[in-house]
Amino acid sequence: MSGDHTNRPVHGTAAGDAYVALPPTAVDAVPSGATRLIVAWPGFDPPRTAGALATAIPMTGVPVWRVYLDLPGRSPGGLGSGAILETESIEAYCAAVENAVERLPDALAQIRRDLDVPDGPVGLAGFSAGGAAALLAVARGAVPVSTAAVVAPVVAPARAARAVEKRSGRERAWSEHAVALADRLDLGSLAADIAGRDAPVLLVGGAKDRVVPAREITALRDELRRHGGRAESTTFRMAHALAAEPGTEPRPPITEAVRVDGVLTDWFRDRLATAAPGAAASETARPGAGAGAAEAEGDTQPMARRHGSWTSGAQDAEDAQDERTGAGLGHGF
Repeated sequence: MSGDHTNRPVHGTAAGDAYVALPPTAVDAVPSGATRLIVAWPGFDPPRTAGALATAIPMTGVPVWRVYLDLPGRSPGGLGSGAILETESIEAYCAAVENAVERLPDALAQIRRDLDVPDGPVGLAGFSAGGAAALLAVARGAVPVSTAAVVAPVVAPARAARAVEKRSGRERAWSEHAVALADRLDLGSLAADIAGRDAPVLLVGGAKDRVVPAREITALRDELRRHGGRAESTTFRMAHALAAEPGTEPRPPITEAVRVDGVLTDWFRDRLATAAPGAAASETARPGAGAGAAEAEGDTQPMARRHGSWTSGAQDAEDAQDERTGAGLGHGF
């Protein structure tokens, strides 16, 4: 473990996986409950490492520790590439997600000792494969979870592979064992388990995402609600990745990451924090927080919570058109 507990990142290893922990430096808010840290996992696509994810979505305005934890194992290729069609790759994906959840209790215990953080529920976050790990951890009750926010979680590995098949003209070469592993990680089939944990969940999707189309995100939200879960969703005009290739080293965040960071920051602040004594209302506004999904193309419609969901008015109309035409939401799901 290295770093300064007061205001510098802490680097360490927990349950065999490297992590980067960002200290709670927010000056305008304080924790409102027992949650003192958020655990977040990267994906198989950029950002692929804890350090890269910490740079992409640092959630600086959240007054708790944000701990970015590497997925177990190494990615043999991105989920949007032909690698997913091979048995070795899908087995590596499934192993990474399952092992992340299995190691979480031990990893969390080590992180708490390293950072001197008391016991209590945690927030969970993740991108792509890391988002799937976060929701699987909720479903299995791996640790007490107060809330979760995930970006482009892989809802169903088999459907992600089917999209690659259609784009590439190739057929997958999965063994029966690989098929069974992928089916275990179909989040739709776990909706009742996720909802039953009663942790509020935010699902963030991309209207241009060809790995996890936006309609997969909204369908999962609806399924969670059908089972009594407290689930909300929002869609940004973005593709799957939250960082430029190769996505393994910390780099200045891309525009899409800045916007996602703002929404995740708001989500966790609303549920884990309260205004610090004496903080003025203007001090609680964070750059990029709540930026509209369509803002990248000149629409300044702000992100707002309407009818119980996080959504953008400009994006609503676009998504409705996409559902009618199939435009902008990937291929052939």
